Amino acid sequence: MLSRRQFLAASAAAALPLSGHRVWSAASLELGAARLDTLSDGMLMLPGDFILGGMPEDELAGIIARHGLSRDQLTPPCNVTLLRDGTNTILFDVGAGPDFQPSAGKLGEALDALGVTIEDITHVLFTHAHPDHLWGLLDEFDEPLFPNAEFMIGAAEMDYWMDPDTVASIGEARATFAIGAQRRLEVIADQLRRLEEGDEALPGIVARLTPGHTPGHMGFEIAAGGDPVMVVGDAIGNHHIAFEQPGWASGSDQDQDLAAATRLALLDRLAGERMRLVGFHLPDGGIGRAERAGGAYRFIADI
Repeated sequence: MLSRRQFLAASAAAALPLSGHRVWSAASLELGAARLDTLSDGMLMLPGDFILGGMPEDELAGIIARHGLSRDQLTPPCNVTLLRDGTNTILFDVGAGPDFQPSAGKLGEALDALGVTIEDITHVLFTHAHPDHLWGLLDEFDEPLFPNAEFMIGAAEMDYWMDPDTVASIGEARATFAIGAQRRLEVIADQLRRLEEGDEALPGIVARLTPGHTPGHMGFEIAAGGDPVMVVGDAIGNHHIAFEQPGWASGSDQDQDLAAATRLALLDRLAGERMRLVGFHLPDGGIGRAERAGGAYRFIADI
């Protein structure tokens, strides 16, 4: 398996300002006859407490300093994974679309830079239904943006977001998440395949239940090329706290205790098997490895 960093359409990117500056980048892997690219959907602008609130401030301060973070605002990148195997053109999540944050929803421009059209997409596999992963599903007429795609999502994830009680029970801060998820999933309900733990979504792609960030969060294990890669979505949601203190509760997770247990088990497996991972909010395109570091871990990007 060959890894490399690419800069895509540098001259075009200079004409696409975001906060005064925009550069398209993608990390890529060749997996035998298949190719995996991560494409920038932009970034999120989050208050620090959305992730860091409630964590022990003394220990947190050292992590913030080591990673050059702001305690007040975090700006995680959003990496959408594209897999092309010569037959299928597969997206893992679809980004935020235009209705979530102005700093995100840039997937269309990234696909253009690769020369991939929305009509080329044959399958969309959702890790979960949070806005930055799902809301790019529909066009301005509320039609599915990917007209030729089959859609797949975890069964428990689908059941949770389509439950009419979710809007009331999820909490005021996330009520719009539930309303937006229901509206979009209803549109594709007849085209949607439900996945369980261990199901083969497509040949060589196995669904792995990784709950906690959301109730039915799924990762996807890709076996192409003989060296597996795990698309982890938000089960490992950042390159700092999630690796250095994976057992800490994070405000970004809906079930914080379950998410921490999932994260610990996933990092243990990834590090033990030296399996590559692709993280939606990890830096440098999101492709890399989890490496043991004392009693915790660190993220090593493929650059």
